[in-house]
Formats: sequence, structure tokens, C-alpha cells
Amino acid sequence: MVTERKGLLKFQEQDVTIIGEDLKVGEKAPDFSVHTVDWKPFRGLGDTQGKVRIIGSLPSLNTSVCDRETRRFNEEASALGPDVVIEMISMDLPFTLKNWCAAAGVERVLTLSDHLSAEFGERYGVLIKELRILRRAVFVVDRQGTLTYVAYMPALGDEPDYEAVLAHARAALG
Repeated sequence: MVTERKGLLKFQEQDVTIIGEDLKVGEKAPDFSVHTVDWKPFRGLGDTQGKVRIIGSLPSLNTSVCDRETRRFNEEASALGPDVVIEMISMDLPFTLKNWCAAAGVERVLTLSDHLSAEFGERYGVLIKELRILRRAVFVVDRQGTLTYVAYMPALGDEPDYEAVLAHARAALG
């Protein structure tokens, strides 16, 4: 049975229902299946084993905050090196993600779609039931699959603390 929670987030001044439980630092990160920009299945942790992962949950790349956040992580990706994988996940369709990346010049971040199954949304406690979009959150997962950083934004328009996310990713590199 999937947990449904209210009172955590508002959309247009109305409470919305969040599907799934919030994750906590120190827990094993649940693996999940999403789709790449080419509609290929992708396991968020299984296909990136041995890497440090920054996983961002976004409402839609077609919003200014999501656009800014994804571009920022794309800029930071080079400095983090090849042992860090950045996954930005939304309910956007894969061809929407592909077109956005091409227009934005984003090449270092994996933009992934949870549109078909909402598995990521449920497992990470970010699926907004009424809207079928994801609430904004950021997770850092170390090489062993443990959550070392978890931040759920209190409002859809809030950006993450980029410096904290990057610091935790660097620390997880060892």
C-alpha cells in the first residue's frame, strides 16, 4: 500500500497529496526505473553503480526554476568529474526532455522521464497525486547506494542549496 500525505505542499494555495514517504539520510536509496530522452529504460542506481549520484526531482523543465536548476547542475558537472552522475527527473515526456536539452545545450546531466510508471515519484516521496508531477527535491547517493543528502523543497518554486548538494557529492567521492 502506497502512503498518501497531505499538508506538506500547496499548489495554487491548495493542499496537494504527496505519494510515498520522505527518504532520510543514512537510508539505502531505492532503485527505480525511468526513461531516457530516447525512450530507453534506465535504472537510476543500477545503471550507475559505483558512481556518486546527484538526483534532482523536478516539476517540469519548461518552468524557469527547473530550467535554471538543471542548467546550474550541468555547469557544475564538469568540475565534479566522471565519478559523479547527475540525474534530473521529471514527468516530462522523453522527447520534450530531448528537445529542451538540445535547445539549452545541456549535455552533462541526464534528463530522465518518470512519465510512464511514476515509480521514482512514489519511491522517493515526490509524486503529487492531483497534478501527476514531481515536487522539487535533491538527493545525493554515495557509491554504496546510501543517501548522504536529502532535501525536499518546501515550495515548488524554491531552488535547492546548490553549495550543500555539491559539498555532499564531493564528500561522497571520498
